[in-house]
Amino acid sequence: MAETLAEGLSERGFEAEACASSVEAAKRLESEAIDALVTDLRMPQVDGMGLLAISRKAAPERPVIVMTAYGAIETAVDAIRQGAAHYLTKPFAVDELALFLGRALEAASVRREAQALRAALKREAGLGTLVAASPAMREVLEVAARVADAASPVLLAGETGTGKTVLARAIHTASARAGGPFVAVNCAALPEALLESELFGHVKGAFTGATTARAGLFVDADRGTMLLDEIGEMSAGLQAKLLHVLESGMVRAVGASKERAVDVRVIAATHRDLRERARTGAFREDLLYRLDVVTIEIPALRHRREDIPPLIERLLVESKGRHTQSPVERFAPDALAKLLEYAWPGNVRELAHAVERVVLLGKSAEVHAADLPPSITSAPAPGLPAAVGGGTGVLPIREVQRRYAAWALERLGGHKTRTAEALDVDAKTLTKWLASQDDEKA
Repeated sequence: MAETLAEGLSERGFEAEACASSVEAAKRLESEAIDALVTDLRMPQVDGMGLLAISRKAAPERPVIVMTAYGAIETAVDAIRQGAAHYLTKPFAVDELALFLGRALEAASVRREAQALRAALKREAGLGTLVAASPAMREVLEVAARVADAASPVLLAGETGTGKTVLARAIHTASARAGGPFVAVNCAALPEALLESELFGHVKGAFTGATTARAGLFVDADRGTMLLDEIGEMSAGLQAKLLHVLESGMVRAVGASKERAVDVRVIAATHRDLRERARTGAFREDLLYRLDVVTIEIPALRHRREDIPPLIERLLVESKGRHTQSPVERFAPDALAKLLEYAWPGNVRELAHAVERVVLLGKSAEVHAADLPPSITSAPAPGLPAAVGGGTGVLPIREVQRRYAAWALERLGGHKTRTAEALDVDAKTLTKWLASQDDEKA
C-alpha cells in the first residue's frame, strides 16, 4: 500500500518515497529533511502515534497525515489533537490524499514564511536593535526582555525624547504578540471627547458628527499591544473607563448598550511623576497601581553618554539614506567632543534632529564643531553648578538641590539607587529634588 501511494503521489507531482517499516521511517524522520509524513496508525514496533511524536519533536512544523480504518477514528482524532494536520479513513482515493497533502504543505510553507518575517522584524525593530552601550541602558533592555512576553501592563517613564515609543514598539516586537497590531495614541494630543471616541469607539449617532460607527483603537489593537503615550495627561473620566478595560478586558463604545471583549496588552508612557500626581488627585491611584506592575525608567541621554557615539553613527546612516545627495560621511573629533559634552535637554530626539540638520546642510565629508547647530556650539560645558561649586550667584535652596542631584546622577551614570545612596537620601527624596524644577514650570 505504501508503494502504491508513493507511486500515485509521484504521478501527481510529489517527490514521494515508501518506507518498508515504521522503524525505518522513524530513523529517516530524525535524520533527513523530509517535508511531510503520511502514515498508517496501527503498525508493529512503532505505531502511527509514535511516528507523529518523533516527527513533531524533530520538526514541529512538518505536516503529518494519518490513515486509519473506520474503527480507529477516535485514535485519529486524538492524533489531530496532538498535532497531525489531517486524517483519512480507508479506503480513500489517491487524489483525496494529494489534495490534503498539498494543503498541508502550503500551510506549513506559510507558517515558515511568517516565522521568517517575525525573525526579520525582531532583527530590525526588536530589543537587540536598540543602542545600549551604557550600563544604565543595558539594564533597561534586560528588564524589557524579561517582561516582553508577559500580559501585564508596563509603565515607561522618562523625559521627553528619551525613546519611550521606540522601546514600547521593541517590547511588542520581542513578545508573542509580535504578529498582532501595535497601536500608539498620544493622550495629550486629543481633547477628552475625541480621545474617548478614538480609544473606545462609538456607535452611529452617538454624538453630533458620528455619521458612521467606529470600533475604536482598543478593538484595532486586539491580540496586539496598545501604547498610551503621555498617560499622565488623561482626564479623570477616561482614567476610570481605562481602569475598567484593564480589569475586565471589556470595551464599551460611546453610545453602545453592550460591551465587547478585547485582548490587548497595554504599555503606558509618561514624563510625569504619576505618584506625585496621584497624591495631588490629578491621577487615579487605583489606575496607577494597575499600570505600575513593572516600571521601566529610561535614563536621559546626558546620563548615558556612552550611547552617544553609536547613536550618532546609526542616525547618520539613517539620515544619509533619506538624503542621498549629502556629502557628509563622518564627524570630526572636535564635533564629537562637542556632542559628547552637550547636556541634550531634548534627549535622543534632539540628537536625531541635530544629525539630520548637519546632513542636510553639510558641504563636506567631515562635520566639524562649527557645523553643529548654534544651540549646541554656544552651550556652556556641563559641570558642577556655579552656586554649588564656588560661584558668586545666589540660588534658592531647592534649585541648588535639584542641580546638585542632577549633577550627581550624571556622575553615577544615571543610576538613581546608587545616587540616592551616595547623597544619603531615599529614592523618593531624590526623585522630588530632580522633579522640583519641572513641577514649578508645570
